[in-house]
Amino acid sequence: MQGSEETTGVEGEDKSTRSPIIRARDLVKNYGNVRAVDTISFEVMPGEVFGFLGPNGAGKTTTMRMIQCVSPPTGGTLSVFGLDVRDHPADIKKWLGIVPQETNLDPDFTCIENLLVYARYFDIPAKEARQRAEKLLAFMQLEEKADVPIDGLSGGMKRRLILARALINNPRLLVLDEPTIGLDPQARHLMWEKLKALQGMGNTILLTTHYLEEAERLCNRLVIMDRGKILVEGEPMDLVRRYAGDEIVESEGSPQVIACLEETGCRYEVHGDMVQAFSDQPRVLAKRILDTCNPGRVFVRRGTLEDVFLSLTGRDLRE
Repeated sequence: MQGSEETTGVEGEDKSTRSPIIRARDLVKNYGNVRAVDTISFEVMPGEVFGFLGPNGAGKTTTMRMIQCVSPPTGGTLSVFGLDVRDHPADIKKWLGIVPQETNLDPDFTCIENLLVYARYFDIPAKEARQRAEKLLAFMQLEEKADVPIDGLSGGMKRRLILARALINNPRLLVLDEPTIGLDPQARHLMWEKLKALQGMGNTILLTTHYLEEAERLCNRLVIMDRGKILVEGEPMDLVRRYAGDEIVESEGSPQVIACLEETGCRYEVHGDMVQAFSDQPRVLAKRILDTCNPGRVFVRRGTLEDVFLSLTGRDLRE
């Protein structure tokens, strides 16, 4: 956990540096004749939360695996902490904290035992490992569950324990794959609170998520990928303004409404029995539809990252 006395980073590191934690240039990954990642470039800066979004098969998990040094790139360059992933995988891995999508805690151990056993992989002395484990359990609001077997935990508690485990080695980079998958709203919000607190302590966080609200709340910057390529990169709200607008008009997609929208010349999309219209003056457009187009119902809502995502990647189901 960054921001404490026991957090040191790389010895001799200049704390004022703003070199990227991750730098990818023309990164490629092939599996046989299939190109899973197709010539992508991006940088992740110290202290930011950076997100990878995309439908299934977009290439985001493959990209994360290359960053974690478990799958070598086919082409291009990729460095983490200034080290090439091909040449220095062991040096990189010791500074990573990994939160996998699956729950892979050891059911034979209690909460604190899971942390203590994991600490051995990083050669952390037993006394120090226990101090770190107790501190992390308290941070994750799990101190009362320290001696409880894993089967006695709720889903939200297990996800918090996995995050605590990922922090046992004081990583410089947290890599989270769907960190709140399967959680109820209360547990999800608690995880968000902990992740924002970790960022406030100076941690750099890389995440993938299918929860667009999660990305909107947590990420300083993100990329949206599809079919191995990066479609867009930027701050969530900037992407919303650029590709969806601050507000969107929604109405029943009757022929009369469609005819009205055609007359205005504004951009619109029909989705089932609803139509979404995009305009620089959404409230004026909504009033016009209401007054002249017999819409049944019409309303104006805030544009979201989900609107951007669906606009760029489409609405077809990906398996």
